[in-house]
Amino acid sequence: MRTVSVPQVRVLLAAVALTALFTVAQGAPVRIVPDKGIDVPAEKRTQLAAGVTRLERQIRSLRASFRSQPQALELLADVEIYRNAVHYALTQDIFYAKGDITASETLLNQGLERAGQLREGLAPWTTATGLVVRGYISRIDGSVQPYGLVIPESWDPKGDRKHRLDVWHHGRNNKLSELRFINERQTKAGQFTPKDAFVLHPYGRYCNAMKFAGEIDTFEALEHAKRHYRIDEDRVTVRGFSMGGAATWHMAAHHAGFWAAASPGAGFVETAVYQDIFKKDPKPAWWEQKLWRLYDATEYAGNLRQCPLIAYSGELDKQKQAADLMAEFMKKEGLEMEHIIGPGMGHKYHPDSKVEIEKRLDGILKKGRDRVPNQIRFTTYTLRYNRMKWIRVDSLERHWERARVDADILDEHTVQIDTANVVSFTIEMEKGLCPLKRDRSPVVTVDGDKVTVPGIPTDLSWTVHFVRSGGRWTSVAEPDSGAIIKRHGLQGPIDDAFMDSFLMVAPSGKPIASKVATEWIANEMADAGYQWLMQFRGQPRTRIDTRVTGDDIRDHNLILWGDPGSNAIYQRIADKLPVKWTTSGIRVGDQEWPAGKQVPVFIYPNPLNPKRYVVINSGFTFAPNGSASNSTQIPKLPDWAILDVSVPTARRIPAGVVDCDFFGEGWQVVKSAERK
Repeated sequence: MRTVSVPQVRVLLAAVALTALFTVAQGAPVRIVPDKGIDVPAEKRTQLAAGVTRLERQIRSLRASFRSQPQALELLADVEIYRNAVHYALTQDIFYAKGDITASETLLNQGLERAGQLREGLAPWTTATGLVVRGYISRIDGSVQPYGLVIPESWDPKGDRKHRLDVWHHGRNNKLSELRFINERQTKAGQFTPKDAFVLHPYGRYCNAMKFAGEIDTFEALEHAKRHYRIDEDRVTVRGFSMGGAATWHMAAHHAGFWAAASPGAGFVETAVYQDIFKKDPKPAWWEQKLWRLYDATEYAGNLRQCPLIAYSGELDKQKQAADLMAEFMKKEGLEMEHIIGPGMGHKYHPDSKVEIEKRLDGILKKGRDRVPNQIRFTTYTLRYNRMKWIRVDSLERHWERARVDADILDEHTVQIDTANVVSFTIEMEKGLCPLKRDRSPVVTVDGDKVTVPGIPTDLSWTVHFVRSGGRWTSVAEPDSGAIIKRHGLQGPIDDAFMDSFLMVAPSGKPIASKVATEWIANEMADAGYQWLMQFRGQPRTRIDTRVTGDDIRDHNLILWGDPGSNAIYQRIADKLPVKWTTSGIRVGDQEWPAGKQVPVFIYPNPLNPKRYVVINSGFTFAPNGSASNSTQIPKLPDWAILDVSVPTARRIPAGVVDCDFFGEGWQVVKSAERK
């Protein structure tokens, strides 16, 4: 990692929140991905830069004109995707062939054409069929993200018929820039184009196997498509191959109740076996192994009872190992996996297998998704993934241990539920979908306790909250007591803050930390912004601490850089945080470390707005070393850590971790004698 002089540190501490800090420039942190491209002739680079500037001017002018027209403003994203594609290619040196230069010229012209059409009050691409590229504004960082659509010729923009939609996740390609993605989505339909169906191709924020921001991208792109096209929500499937197959395994197992069906092709399903990780050094730390339970699809295999699945592997493909392993874990849950194997094939589809997959999916989709099945078998290890059909888990006894809910509608009046490692949960049935009869009160038992519950409303919706207290279950009117507890979207670890809207807050005051710690923070701050831009393809929102507003505190997870002396927001909340940092040292619970070469990094509910996170001195924790393989893109730190910043790349390897742990379910420090 680069070093900075003391004068440079002072400049960073005063002005690091400026967007320019996070752009690719001389002296930027070490590049990992995307791969660096070819040299572009100076004259051609100048021409393309001028084209980007022209398009930017059009976008700014249209934004000013549409200030009071939200629908028109939303359509500007369909123009900005073209600007971004060429801008990033120029500023990040990600032209990989002469054809990319030609494609850039085409994309700039298409962006200018769309801008001109919007100025005339037109948007013909919104009613087009065939291959269409759209854009949306992500809530995570405010960036504009692209996605592709294959729109069937049978779609009538004026009609009311709803269509099936398949989400297709792409494979890994370190050269898959926005430019190449958009160009491909406008020229190639993809592996599968089912008759009469939409196919949505998420960019997934590049190559992260649709984890973290990539996972959110899938759902944000899908929600955008559903706003603009009539999609049958009970006939949405998730599919993909290779890295896209891994993404599909993840999406299917963790969000099983959402899809009508899933069809993963190849792709990894977990970390340890796929990476043969225990034969390598250094061995993963205990907290890393625990955090595998965030994304390992094998741990969530039983959830596939709620999602019809058709797996595919080439007979000779090494990645068949992953599907075979998934089949083992499903069998332990009493499930048999449908596994189509392409005879004699390596890492690709057999033509006959493609036909068979489509035939089986068509059969499944004739029925569509069952929103209120009589039986649910749900497993989770974290409240990040807390919902299955009509069951929502609200709090756990202990994160990262298996939590289970078995729910059965036994007859038209009786529901039986059995749980493990669950403290509170909710039955939630949408309007018109509750199958229970209204002629008498339902009978609900939870872990053998008969619980008094409200009757069924006339609109056949039904929501009941259950809490276990004193060893017995009761129903309550509201599940949220207002206490600071781990809950969905507020359960950690550090990386979880980057799955929703976040704001990086730079310090402007005088630090209390040592010179080595202050320099490390400045470097990490720059690196975090750079790695986000490169690996998650968005410009982080940034603000100087003294300019953070009440709206910022309300709307964003705050990523605070600095110490209680240098960062004004950190100073405001320091006495309400469980990790104490003073001039004399750092204290967590009953442990202390001297000031100097140690720096705390942690996540906690923001005391200024407990519905949002505050993170101290950390970006996403697998950057940059996790980019080598998607199967290693998992959190490298738990909820808090004390780092020895004198160790090179301290945040990247366990050697830099002096101590760390997860907070308890009440966000309390767990006593050292009770840890792990």
